[in-house]
Amino acid sequence: QVQLVESGGGLVQAGGSLRLSCVASGRGLNYPMGWFRQAPGKGREFVAFISWSGTNTHHTDSVKGRFTISRDNNKNTLYLQMNSLKPEDTAVYYCAESHSLTTSYDHYSDARNYDSWGQGTQVTVSS
Repeated sequence: QVQLVESGGGLVQAGGSLRLSCVASGRGLNYPMGWFRQAPGKGREFVAFISWSGTNTHHTDSVKGRFTISRDNNKNTLYLQMNSLKPEDTAVYYCAESHSLTTSYDHYSDARNYDSWGQGTQVTVSS
């Protein structure tokens, strides 16, 4: 069983940047991964997806051009570089691992298709 631990969240002013990390322990990052976020009073929202090799990525429209998902399998670490942050990006950010090899958007954008989750890291963007 893999354990996923996120870090890198914090308080930042609008326009600022943060880099989130998600480190796997117990075994390596052997599967496709995703980032999700959940704002207060809202459901869990898909942010970005990356295939095991890193060659296939997808970012939800609201973060395209600002956020970049990446991974370093040698370091068992998933990243989310967040630039030009906006107050509406405020949320708890979660990394997750999917044991499915399906690469359709409908599949990997659905939180129900992920098998392991981290505990989350808070990102707060002030205006």
